[in-house]
Amino acid sequence: MSGKEKKVAVVVGVGPGLGEALARRFAADGFAVACVARSEEKVRSLAEEIGGQGFAADATDPESLRQALASIRASLGPVHTLLWNVGNGVWGDIDGIEFDGLERALGTNTEGLFVAAKDCVSDLRAQKGNLIVTGATASLRGKPFTTAFAAGKAAQRSLCESLARKLWPDGVHVALVIVDGQVGAPGVLAKSDRAPEEFVRPEAFADTVAFLCAQDPTAWTFQLEVRPSVENW
Repeated sequence: MSGKEKKVAVVVGVGPGLGEALARRFAADGFAVACVARSEEKVRSLAEEIGGQGFAADATDPESLRQALASIRASLGPVHTLLWNVGNGVWGDIDGIEFDGLERALGTNTEGLFVAAKDCVSDLRAQKGNLIVTGATASLRGKPFTTAFAAGKAAQRSLCESLARKLWPDGVHVALVIVDGQVGAPGVLAKSDRAPEEFVRPEAFADTVAFLCAQDPTAWTFQLEVRPSVENW
């Protein structure tokens, strides 16, 4: 099939861990994949390898996101599956972070997701598509060093719940996948003395997301939240 005959999967936040694994998996499943990162150069080789295309966007800049999504539609077609894999690790307690840290955490994790979902919602409804978000355990509880990060991820989780309740009747899958462990990206594994099986495998994460997207939307309740332990990955 040519690019515009395939379903389009947009992976926002393509890095060497979960984002790359998502791009590879959905390309293998026959999607036309748009790899989105702050720099198009960083994803160009991956996009070429999997037969997709690379696009540049800043998740904290609404206009940048909208322009990238418009370019994706022009090149590949309407968005069937939006995979939001963006997260900003702003670390520190109330004594160590400033307001701009909280703004970055909210802007990256939640505000950017809102902009992308708003822009794609017509496409998702028309195609009975998917909106899958990479979440974090911090969305369920805050610790001193996650003062900003936990707030951003908790807001993200609440946004997903609202979107799921609104879009489920329209046949759109909305799921928040909580990653309950450290991701075994190549750079992380190379620097760690821990065994690889102690990390979340990016490929297994991508398999879980692909499984969610293959489900019958009428079998869903309002939201499906997946929170496997590291051992189950």
